[in-house]
Amino acid sequence: MDNVGVLKGFKVMIIDDSNTIRRSAELFLRPSECEVILAEDGFEAMSKIVDNHPDIIFIDIAMPRLDGYQACMLIKKNLIYQSIPVIMLSSKDGLFDKSRGRMAGSDDYLTKPFTAEGLLSIICNNIL
Repeated sequence: MDNVGVLKGFKVMIIDDSNTIRRSAELFLRPSECEVILAEDGFEAMSKIVDNHPDIIFIDIAMPRLDGYQACMLIKKNLIYQSIPVIMLSSKDGLFDKSRGRMAGSDDYLTKPFTAEGLLSIICNNIL
């Protein structure tokens, strides 16, 4: 997939307590020329969402302090941010986790580890 510049100007937020996942996503997205915003957990993410107003948010389900389900519900209950697509990230691919993500308000689900193509495909399906 030739993704050079396809997402230029878009803000993609990656919320994950794993530095490896955050950095992988950043490397995968760099050629597309979008702005990548990184956060380690739901609390850090909340202030960065207010400051940056991302176009799409990827959020890990299992994080300390404020998990992905709780953070997703907070985002989706806020009138200013509820239209932002929220994609749940998890190493689990089970129906229960996907259903719980939908109940929390998520727009899609991406299983870790993900590929550059998988990440870009979810972004294109949700914001382009």
